[in-house]
Amino acid sequence: MFSLRGRGLWVAASLSRQHLPSARLSGDCSAPGSPHFDVVVVGGGHAGTEAAAAAARCGSQTLLLTHRVDTIGQMSCNPSFGGIGKGHLMREIDALDGLCSRICDQSGVHYKVLNRRKGPAVWGLRAQIDRKLYKQNMQKEILNTPLLTVQEGAVEDLILTQPEPGHPGRCRVSGVVLDCWGLNQVLHAKHKFYPGRGFTSVVPPPASQAEGPEFDGRYQKKKKKFYLCAVLPNPMDGSAVHAESVILTTGTFLRGTVVIGLETHPAGRLGDQPSIGLAQTLEKLGFVVGRLKTGTPPRIAKESIDFSILNKQTPDDPSVPFSFVNETVWIKPEDQLPCHLTHTNSAVDAIILENLHLNSHVKETASGPRYCPSIESKVLRFPNRVHQVWLEPEGMDSDLIYPQGLSVTLPAELQQKMILCIRGLEKAKMVQPGYGVQYDYLDPRQIEPSLETHLVQRLFFAGQINGTTGYEEAAAQGVIAGVNASLRVSRKPPFIVSRTEGYIGVMIDDLTTQGTSEPYRMFTSRAEFRLSLRPDNADSRLTFRGYEEAGCVSQQRYNRAAWMKSSLEEGISVLKSIEFSSSKWKKLIPQVSISTSRSLPVSSGERKVQALAPTYVMSAEGVIFVSTLATSFCILACQKQQQAPSSFCDLTKVLRLSPPASTVWCPMTTSLCHHTCLQMHLKSLISAGM
Repeated sequence: MFSLRGRGLWVAASLSRQHLPSARLSGDCSAPGSPHFDVVVVGGGHAGTEAAAAAARCGSQTLLLTHRVDTIGQMSCNPSFGGIGKGHLMREIDALDGLCSRICDQSGVHYKVLNRRKGPAVWGLRAQIDRKLYKQNMQKEILNTPLLTVQEGAVEDLILTQPEPGHPGRCRVSGVVLDCWGLNQVLHAKHKFYPGRGFTSVVPPPASQAEGPEFDGRYQKKKKKFYLCAVLPNPMDGSAVHAESVILTTGTFLRGTVVIGLETHPAGRLGDQPSIGLAQTLEKLGFVVGRLKTGTPPRIAKESIDFSILNKQTPDDPSVPFSFVNETVWIKPEDQLPCHLTHTNSAVDAIILENLHLNSHVKETASGPRYCPSIESKVLRFPNRVHQVWLEPEGMDSDLIYPQGLSVTLPAELQQKMILCIRGLEKAKMVQPGYGVQYDYLDPRQIEPSLETHLVQRLFFAGQINGTTGYEEAAAQGVIAGVNASLRVSRKPPFIVSRTEGYIGVMIDDLTTQGTSEPYRMFTSRAEFRLSLRPDNADSRLTFRGYEEAGCVSQQRYNRAAWMKSSLEEGISVLKSIEFSSSKWKKLIPQVSISTSRSLPVSSGERKVQALAPTYVMSAEGVIFVSTLATSFCILACQKQQQAPSSFCDLTKVLRLSPPASTVWCPMTTSLCHHTCLQMHLKSLISAGM
């Protein structure tokens, strides 16, 4: 065993062989010479990357195991993040210093806030994402995270030991057994002989630059830099990696099967092998296993589509970032890509109904996503209806279009025939057929709110293994699982988000108490406290807890949240200092119904005019808008000289950036104005005699 430890780095020339039967109870915690980590995360999808990064941020030596390093950050289905309910999860992930929100702000090609016709509490931040750019940025982030090691490998079994006293569970997990096909250890930080960072796609180095028999210096052609990989032998019995906590984020890989028409073959997703041994181990341990299915649409060549006859949707201007730490996104609105809308028709329905006998995926008893169904399911459930198909770009330099709403598992030739029947796609060329995936999931009622399992101590589940669907739901679970796996190592209390504190808490409470028989998707309607669980106040709800209780929030983010909190308190103080009687309020604002029965002075911080949204507050000589439930009291003062009191501004129209952005549209300067600048304007009004 050759090891190199420091800052969470580990390079191994070989791994000692462990002769352990599947899921056998073992007394020794760690065999001499075998690698040992605080937390091992299995799976490099959206749940896995967030879990690994969260555990590392909490100070745990963490290992991320994935089939292929170059698929970290891969968006297997739709090229988008966010939406109604999902945008709330994105903000809460970011409030806990998660990755995906910041990466989306660096990788989006079309930013849009959905549901603006309703109140800000249920707005849905959404963005079309460049698949290639997102994957590159996520890999760069993951492979440069301190205390985090990335290793290629497939987990086939768990190492179990006797249970800890005082905790529920039949046994305790103490590591994983890797598949016997051989592994590459990836060193992802600077090394004196191998400069550079990160790991993208690599090619073997030129023969003249090979680095000896023990280590293979791999060469990244594009940047002309070397990256160190320890090439391991092929152990006959598998290799053991020991850990204090293990997180499984297997996605659709547990006994996954890909379906196109009547053809099926084992795969977690197209081109990747499923996890069979691990699924069998979990079943033998007594976990209740179910079966779910999902699907993805075909991909269409961009140049073969007639966009000129389709409805065009442009991005928001200005674009609203997902992350609290970003004022803007990486790309200007005028440089973003549009989306286009088309619809199915009776010809599409006819092709589907005439060929149901050629579609085994539809016949399966496994439950599919109710809120993102296949086109076959929509035609069967809602006959004689027209269904929307959004044509979404997959990237700035991609020639592929993702037809959102056209998930289908018919044979490939019938998919092409169906596409040609749709308006704007009469000459479209299908590049990749749509397909379905069927996979195992575990009843989420078998896990705690911390995402630790009841049956096996220190074993955590996150993502689709718990029956959810969607990148955002998986990433949110990953953050919680990573934090709690790290806290479990240090024997600290778990970090629990209740359903009164966030959408993350709503989702986990739903799963752990009610379970699910279909892929679970987040909606604002699931949250009883949705009026207070706004996307713009996620930092005030979770950032301070994450910093103080879990240690997963950086000092920089904490300082920003603290600055925002002090700004809010100052804003509240300023508003409460403005007092007038109800009769004067009514005189100043005759359009609004205000009771004059109360003669005592009322401050602008107390007067909530029910004729408008409950987050609007009125003040003398103008209108002051206050988002009382937001992390930022975006204060807007319209001077009487510039805007008559009879003219009212709608907060949803005036605020050009969704709270808690620190800038709003200020009519006094006719420009984006900083929050403190608005406070200064308000104070000047007060000093002038308000």
